[in-house]
Amino acid sequence: MNLQDCKTVQLPIIPDERGNLSFIEECNHIPFRIKRTYWLYDVPGGERRAGYALRATDDFVVAMSGSFDVLLTDGIAEKTVHLNRSYEGLYIPRGVWREFRNFSTNSLAMVLSSEHYDAAQYVRGIDELKVLKADGKI
Repeated sequence: MNLQDCKTVQLPIIPDERGNLSFIEECNHIPFRIKRTYWLYDVPGGERRAGYALRATDDFVVAMSGSFDVLLTDGIAEKTVHLNRSYEGLYIPRGVWREFRNFSTNSLAMVLSSEHYDAAQYVRGIDELKVLKADGKI
């Protein structure tokens, strides 16, 4: 996959004077079935997390609270997406490098994944990602 395949997705908002409601439906708002959900929290303000690509897993990231940046690269192009709305998410397909940066205090990042956790799925170096892509392995 390439960087152009990364997309922000506006999620439904059901407004109500008592508070709004948003939701995510697998294979509707995101293009995969959800096999794992995890979240990042208590990350000190301004800190960063991650720095990896996944071989065969797609992710969808939502800033449930606060804000953070997601640096994306496919080994050629690079872009940064700022997430700060609980009704907007970022689809990150397999083979795209991601780093989470600039967390605001008390932020909460939720990640939905298309596959169960498998340490062998992780590409931990950008140079390794470039080689795998050049060899057609991602």
